[in-house]
Amino acid sequence: MSISAIVLAGERPGGNALAQHFGLQSGVLVEVAGQTCISRVLETLTASSSVDGARVCGPEQAILEESQELQELLESASFSWVPPESGPAESTLATLATMPDRPVLLTAADHALLTPEIVDSFCNLTLLSDADFIVGLVPYARVREAFPDSKRTVLKFADGEYCGSNLFMVRTQEGGRLLEFWKTIAQHRKKPWRMAREIGFTTLLRYLMGRLTLAETLDQISDKAGCRVGHVEILAPRAAVDVDSVADHALAEKILNAC
Repeated sequence: MSISAIVLAGERPGGNALAQHFGLQSGVLVEVAGQTCISRVLETLTASSSVDGARVCGPEQAILEESQELQELLESASFSWVPPESGPAESTLATLATMPDRPVLLTAADHALLTPEIVDSFCNLTLLSDADFIVGLVPYARVREAFPDSKRTVLKFADGEYCGSNLFMVRTQEGGRLLEFWKTIAQHRKKPWRMAREIGFTTLLRYLMGRLTLAETLDQISDKAGCRVGHVEILAPRAAVDVDSVADHALAEKILNAC
């Protein structure tokens, strides 16, 4: 089964510190081991046996017009550019509205360590699920073993610890409801008490106390979002590393130069 993809290539609100560090307009144009992040991601999707084409959401048109590389990348019949919205949830929802079929793979243009094997494994596992929206999670123990000096965001559940992978699958039309819920949460990011209210104070407290299992957490989110949210495990530790900081850029270059 061929799956279409969305590649989020817009800038986060407030700008991109890594882009600023390298004097660039966009983080996806940062080079990692001699190749830009976005070209690595699009090259990976092209080599994947699961993905057939992608909408590239972002960067802004002004950046696109000034980047010969971006224009050449998007000349491929497999990719098309769409303008970004105000945030990742809004961008994803707007792009999904132009794509009638499901499932749709969602990833980020700064995921420079992504490989065709990781993409294919994730896609194959999600197609076995009956969830509407599926999150890829990497066991933290594998990440810590591979990259002991790397600081990662860790999701701590009663039955295990995980890192995100920036890989998601909108498996059904109903899966878009999770993105609507995500958008609502993101709108309250500067008002934590409102975020807590949306998530549920009891749920949040149990998570912070380490009393929620992963399955319980996903069940709670499913209830709030109005769709079934599931997960699959990704065993490749490099899937947990995207290039959005100077430290992660150095780690990614170290990994790629060792290959």
